[in-house]
Amino acid sequence: MKATVLVTGAGSGIGLGVAEHFAKNGHSVIVTDLNDEQLTHAKELLANYPCEFFPLDVTSQESVDALKAQIEAKARQTDAPLTMPQIVINNAGIQHVAKLEDFPMERWNLLIQVMLVGVARVTQAFLPHMKQSNFGRIVNIGSLHSVVASPYKTAYIAAKHGLLGMAKSLSLELAEQDITINTVCPAYVKTPLVEKQIQQQAAEHGISEEDVINTIMLRPMPKKSFIDIAEIAAACDFFAAPIAKNITAQALLLDGGWTAQ
Repeated sequence: MKATVLVTGAGSGIGLGVAEHFAKNGHSVIVTDLNDEQLTHAKELLANYPCEFFPLDVTSQESVDALKAQIEAKARQTDAPLTMPQIVINNAGIQHVAKLEDFPMERWNLLIQVMLVGVARVTQAFLPHMKQSNFGRIVNIGSLHSVVASPYKTAYIAAKHGLLGMAKSLSLELAEQDITINTVCPAYVKTPLVEKQIQQQAAEHGISEEDVINTIMLRPMPKKSFIDIAEIAAACDFFAAPIAKNITAQALLLDGGWTAQ
């Protein structure tokens, strides 16, 4: 089944990799990002695939409403390959590493807005169409920090934990229809966001960046390796498939054995 897939935060990193995966597999992909420069880069990379590109600020109701209106307008065009999205990949994310007493509350709130409230806002916008067509797949990009914790990341971990509770509740609301909501929870992935974390963790702990990787990030993982974006894309693909109709409210951990201990 070929569908229209919406990916948030798809200008770089995990989101771009997921968008590319679905595009290469013949789906129409709506690529969104807040960063204009990254969105332009994604447009260049995916120029030969059936993709549309839109700016999106998931913390803004006005921005989400504008995106929905633009997609609806595109979908009304006679020869448009684009439809309203049947698959939504909520990936947009940011990070800030600091002790709670040093954590600016406006930054704390922003992380929650992007990675929890924003997920609800985007999902809410496209859920009515999923219900109307009796098919939908919502895949949230969580984190291993949806189920475990690390110091200095209170806002990020609160948001990522919240995704699991949201999925459980929403799955019950949608149980009578062929709509599912699941969470992909990878351990550390070598993205620009994690590269920045490495720098922040080094400063916070007073150690080298190499020590952050070896003694903080990869130490709890028996496999001692970063998660590949291709692994995350494949997990999203599985959750998005029609055959996964009875898999909902689940968290799939890509953790290199972290939680087996």
